[in-house]
Amino acid sequence: MIEFEHVSKRYPERGDALKDLSFRLAPGEMAFLTGHSGAGKSTLLKLIGLLERPTRGSVRVGDEDLARLPRRRIPAHRRRIGMVFQDHRLLGERTVFDNVALPLVTTGMPRNETAKRVRAALDQVGLLKLERALPLTLSSGEQQRVGIARAVVGRPEVILADEPTGNLDPDLSREIFRLFERFVEVGVSLLIATHDLELIQAMGHRTLVLKQGRLIADSADPETLKPRQPVHQPRHAPPA
Repeated sequence: MIEFEHVSKRYPERGDALKDLSFRLAPGEMAFLTGHSGAGKSTLLKLIGLLERPTRGSVRVGDEDLARLPRRRIPAHRRRIGMVFQDHRLLGERTVFDNVALPLVTTGMPRNETAKRVRAALDQVGLLKLERALPLTLSSGEQQRVGIARAVVGRPEVILADEPTGNLDPDLSREIFRLFERFVEVGVSLLIATHDLELIQAMGHRTLVLKQGRLIADSADPETLKPRQPVHQPRHAPPA
């Protein structure tokens, strides 16, 4: 579903944000993306959403090579992807219902179908009874679940989450990650950028580790965890 082949991203003012990155995320697979601040996590997510394009290499989502995707098709590509953010990015003056409906309204979906999908998404995250509430009246965990409902209301093939539990306590963080697992069960690919190593280990899903823009570990490929040992050649052939 998501495939990176020898991808690099270079910014003229900052240098390389990603260096020769290769991995594949299968349909219905959930993985965590971690690493130090500035390791390249957000840049990687931006490449998938076509907010940025790679300097070198190939990024594919489904059957699409994003390097060949014309500008006019970028909005359609982004509709295949649900985005969840750390700061929720909800419209405070709009109700929960209206916030979740926004991605469908912008595509011109009929009102009846929009209402049906919004209520289904709110039901999935346990907030159906709060559809008329304003975001500021909700707890942080509830606001994040509104953000998740908005991300899935368009029935995306991929969900990208950038530090979705950064402002939540450990119990709420586990609740959010368990909610993500429900979407994986119906075939959605899910990539979550997070610093929460303790929760990553507890969840037991695949983990990709970035360091200075390079993929240094992938729990799906144990070979990446082994340091390469130098090969020492003997100066003289051993006696027979």
